This record gives sequence, C-alpha cells and structure tokens, in this order.
Amino acid sequence: MTPALQLYSMRDCADQIALLAQLPALGITKVEGYGGVYGDPAAYRAAMDANGISMPSGHMGLDDIEADFDATMNIVTALGITRVFAPFLDEKDRPDTKQGWADLGARLNAAGKKYAEHGISFGWHNHDFEFVALADGSVPMDVLLESAPDIAWEADLAWVVRGGRDPIEYIQRYADRLSAIHVKDIATAGTNLDEDGWADLGAGTMDWAALLQACRNASSDLIFALEHDKPSDPVGYATRSAAAFKILWENTHD
Repeated sequence: MTPALQLYSMRDCADQIALLAQLPALGITKVEGYGGVYGDPAAYRAAMDANGISMPSGHMGLDDIEADFDATMNIVTALGITRVFAPFLDEKDRPDTKQGWADLGARLNAAGKKYAEHGISFGWHNHDFEFVALADGSVPMDVLLESAPDIAWEADLAWVVRGGRDPIEYIQRYADRLSAIHVKDIATAGTNLDEDGWADLGAGTMDWAALLQACRNASSDLIFALEHDKPSDPVGYATRSAAAFKILWENTHD
C-alpha cells in the first residue's frame, strides 16, 4: 500500500508541476487534488503521466458543484479522479440547527447522485466543527451522514480528535461509509505552533498504529492520503511522513 498525498499540504511549493517529479523517489505515486491544481487539468495530467503519478481522489467545493457540475466533471475526467469529496464549509455557511445539517445532507446526496451517473463516488470530508454538539445535543456529522445515505465519507481522523470525539468509534460506526482516510498527526500541546499544532506522521500524539488497524478492519478499499495543513517544510514533511506510513502499514494487517 502506497499512500496518496493531499496536494493542499504542498501548496507552498513554488512549482507544482516540478513537485510531481520529486514524489516517486519519496514512495508517493498517488495524489489527492484540490482547487489549487485544477487550473489547467490537461497540463497537470500530462505532468502526472510523465512521472507515473495518478490522482484517484480530489476535493470539489459544494458551491462549485452546484454552480456548474459539468465544469467539475470535466476536471474529474481530465485528471482521472474516481472519488470526489466536498471538503469544507466556511464558518458563515455552517448550519447551527439539526434541520440545517439535514438540509445540507440533502444537497450533498443530490450532488452524489449526479456523480454516480458518471460512475464517480462522492462524499464528505470532515473538519472538527461537524463534531461539536448542537443545542439539542445532536452531532452534525451524524445528522449529515444519516440525511445523505448515498454519500461516502473521507474521514480526517485528526480533526475528529480535535472535535472531541473518539476516531475509532467513528470508524467502526460508519465503516460501510468510509472511502478515504486523511492521515495526519497532532503535535504535543504547546508545540509546532507555527504549524497550527500539526506534526509529521509518527511525530505527534495520534495512535496511528491502532487507527490504521481499525481502518483496515473496517474496509479493504480505502484511499489513505497523507496531509498536513501547514507544514513549514512541505517536501521534508512528505518525505518523513511517507516513510513513517510505510512502517506503520507493515505492522498492521487485514
């Protein structure tokens, strides 16, 4: 199993095309796309192909999907993406009621049906805010998945922890919805403040040995995408984290 690399982690690299040539030597031959690399999909695909890199998954904003689905589908097709995830909601757009989250779920489910017509899987990628209980005690993530029964879930487990929930409980509860896992680490409290408190994989506080085992127990068809939201040294981060993933993976089993 080789991990994918969420390219948002590498957004500070000056030349995104040149970056692709560096990745295979790190053991990375799969990437996860985001808006920053969608400007010229044909050129990016050519550079991926030249370096033996594929993009099995990519992020697409729900607003973009709803505004021009065909435009997103053109990007998906050009880059060879088979799993699309809506990644985020600005704070001003986040519902504050159970009904609001159910309505969002309905929108996501509708988007998923459109992608399904083209053989593309669609799901939601979480942050921490989906795990903060609403006034009535309900948890937005649960409402979202229950009200969007046809979508998948890309589980960012470090954000689950920051949201105050048990990631293994969520892996087990929604095992049949899992499609991809974001693999990142949380630094020891009070450290790596310049990196928003994130760490290289294996250098933080997350028990990734147990988490990877739980993921493998849940599904044999997952994309594992390395991510760091604010690495001070992106290439160094990717190098160290890909090496750490390899060791972690070898110590778990299906």
